Amino acid sequence: MIYPKFPEKGSSLGICAPSAGVGHKIKLFDKSLAALKSSGFDIIETASVRNDNIKSADAKTRGEEFNFLVQNPDVEMIVSAAGGDYNIEILPYLDTETLANYPKWIAGASDPTNIMYYVTTKLDIATMYGFNAGSFDWDTLHEFQKNSLKLMYGNTIKQYSFDKYDSNTDFSVQDVVLDGDVNWQLSMPGTDEIIDKSSAADSPRLIAEGRLIGGCIDCIAKLIGTPFDGSKSFVKKYPHKIWFLDNFAMTSFDLYLTIMQMKYCGYFKGTKAIVFGRTMFGDKSDEEYIAQLRQAIPDIPFIWNADIGHVKPCFTVINGAYGRVTCAQGKGSLEQALV
Repeated sequence: MIYPKFPEKGSSLGICAPSAGVGHKIKLFDKSLAALKSSGFDIIETASVRNDNIKSADAKTRGEEFNFLVQNPDVEMIVSAAGGDYNIEILPYLDTETLANYPKWIAGASDPTNIMYYVTTKLDIATMYGFNAGSFDWDTLHEFQKNSLKLMYGNTIKQYSFDKYDSNTDFSVQDVVLDGDVNWQLSMPGTDEIIDKSSAADSPRLIAEGRLIGGCIDCIAKLIGTPFDGSKSFVKKYPHKIWFLDNFAMTSFDLYLTIMQMKYCGYFKGTKAIVFGRTMFGDKSDEEYIAQLRQAIPDIPFIWNADIGHVKPCFTVINGAYGRVTCAQGKGSLEQALV
């Protein structure tokens, strides 16, 4: 696994909009950039970032702006401005030859999964999932945001599950209220029990180690079988894996079918655990999602409702790092080693 050089204080972050522009939330975006600058980063921003459109520009332009950051020697890390829906369009335009010869960290969350999953599985370059450039807009930075900043500088801290999460799913509501109780739910092969915060102290626990790979499963599902999917070679190269999957809006049945498809493709060979985040727009109860997953992967331990993905707070996960995940009584942790 190739780990790019981490930025240092005073390094430049290159920010582009490979999916949506941020024109509808300029004030919040500028608040986030101010937090990044106060943390020691300079900012190099491409032309389409502030456009107010679900596509910040046409696919070729978005690809060229990403490539400008890849080719710019002053840029130490490339961060996506925001998520969106059309990131997949730019993949044919990416300058992967330059990136392979001069690796840089690429960071993002949600739709930018398409780029990061491609880069890690095809080019064997580690990438960082869990935040966009606009993710630091809270009035007071939360621990998870501070953790992201530490990881951006190469401090591979151990991350622990949080106590509360924001249950709001209305994007028009800007106020953050941590009103939900964090409760990681663990399914272990060979037992009917779902282990969570109500379980006894002597209930089974999970300790799993393996190469980390994943992102937004809504995106990964669309990459399967394309030229931008290097899953099979990644699985072959790294015998032990931990998948982390951020389900944005898949129904329980769509998630079931996607997991079955990935299983049939051999992606879960050597998988020690699968970690699912909290679903942003689920159609069923947690119990029904878990029941579907138990049918699909009865022999693989998995965690449901982990601190991964769209629902905040969340972990920052390094695609390609060697991870150690623990889970017991509704809580969990993640350690990452760059080996």
